[in-house]
Amino acid sequence: MSTILEDKTADAVAEIAHDSVLAAELVNELAAAEGNLPVMESMKIYAKAVFWSLFVSMGVIMVGYNSQIILSLFALPAFVNKYGTTTVDGTKTLTAGWQIALSMCYIGEVIGALGIGWFYDRYGRKNTMIACNIACIAAIFIIFFAPNATVLTVGEVIAGIPWGGFTTIAPLYAAEVSPVALRGMLTAFINMAWIIGQLVGQGVTKATSNRMDEWGYRIPFAIQWAWCAVLAIGIPFAPESPWYLVHKGRKAEAKKSLLRLVSANSPVNIDQQVEVIEKTDQLERSLQESSTYMDLFRGVNLRRTEIANIAYCSQVLSGIPLSWYCNYFFTLAGLSTVQSFNLGVGNTAVGFVGTACTFFYLSYVGRRKAYVSGLTIMTTIMFVIAILDVLPHYGSHPSYSWAQSILLIVWSFFYQLTVGPLSYVYISEVPSTKLKGRSIALSTAAFFFAMIVVSVALPYLFNPGAANLRGKVGFVFGGTSLATLIWAYFRLPETAGRKYAEIDYMFENKVPARHFAKYQVAGISNAEEK
Repeated sequence: MSTILEDKTADAVAEIAHDSVLAAELVNELAAAEGNLPVMESMKIYAKAVFWSLFVSMGVIMVGYNSQIILSLFALPAFVNKYGTTTVDGTKTLTAGWQIALSMCYIGEVIGALGIGWFYDRYGRKNTMIACNIACIAAIFIIFFAPNATVLTVGEVIAGIPWGGFTTIAPLYAAEVSPVALRGMLTAFINMAWIIGQLVGQGVTKATSNRMDEWGYRIPFAIQWAWCAVLAIGIPFAPESPWYLVHKGRKAEAKKSLLRLVSANSPVNIDQQVEVIEKTDQLERSLQESSTYMDLFRGVNLRRTEIANIAYCSQVLSGIPLSWYCNYFFTLAGLSTVQSFNLGVGNTAVGFVGTACTFFYLSYVGRRKAYVSGLTIMTTIMFVIAILDVLPHYGSHPSYSWAQSILLIVWSFFYQLTVGPLSYVYISEVPSTKLKGRSIALSTAAFFFAMIVVSVALPYLFNPGAANLRGKVGFVFGGTSLATLIWAYFRLPETAGRKYAEIDYMFENKVPARHFAKYQVAGISNAEEK
């Protein structure tokens, strides 16, 4: 028996040693291929990769735009008159039930996120993006011409399917076309795309809010076709993901794709990059034979799935839905409608600035440090907002209302600076390259499912005729945020500057999350990057 155990131990040690050597070789080869370029130099050489990554993210801008206009239209008299129900006194109103129903595009987005994986694994990222865009154009026709709230709800759910596809493909594509130095910034831009969409949505609904005819709500719906038109023109010319092409054994096409992602006369060794991608793919194939959703819950992939899903859902758990309902929250806090709208625009603008700052620090500050620090500040702010609501004389002093409102804007800044963009970075970096598409799809579906739960609960938590929590809802999100913070401290690894082969090796060898930053795979010659 002892001999058998010794043999198995020896085999295990040999396997670990072999994986360590192979991972180190891949890391050194990729470093040689990319040239260990600094961020600014990488942006010049990979300018085309940056452009196409940002262009594909336009699909997410459309998702952020819709999430903003559908909430804003609830307060538009022309929209309420068309889709509301008649009360006993003859007036039209949009009931809480219909508000929830019209927000259920998240159901379609869950379906789209989970179902899209088969398509982009079989037909590629680019072709799937084209198909999603065509489906979106058709779905907007249903929304634009909807004769009643039922048809409008159906249209929102159907449109949610391609929107879920856009949200899934964007971080996947960004992670697969970018070099290590730019990977964090380009995946973090997905968060910026959401904010851009929301800013445009606020501007459009503000511009049409004074119209009392049907165009007051049809114009915001029709503008969604503009995003589709731009995508329809550009996506057919986008280079396919070189990782997808290598997975399919199309090395020659992968090389052509990589050449389209770098500038002319660049120092990047394209042939060596293709070889590294192929070897990484072979390493992962040796560790797992299939790439199904069930594989996400097997062996070491279970830990990677846990991290990706909770990191993405932390956007909801930390309190972003409260920020999205900020106009309503400001009103409940005691501010006027005009003041609430102005602060709502300011809240989104501050979030834009926060995400923009992410691009400057992300290459120099570790993901884990920024994530944990940001979540600590955000959790504290949530509890302070809630405590202000229970202080004596709360309703008699406008300063309390202003304090809560300003604190929520400060919270939005730190969210968009840390947790918001870093969630997209983690779902792109943590999964294995072979399961990355499936993992991002599952994480996206989990996020939208969490949004469904919160979208149903929040109107009742806020509604003066129901729980009427007002600022005390900060206790709810403060509690879930605190739980996420504790999880992050013990379970969230540092992935900054790591090549995929390194990440694979550390997960395979069960390196503790808090040791990722300083862990060195034996044989790596290049210095650790941020």
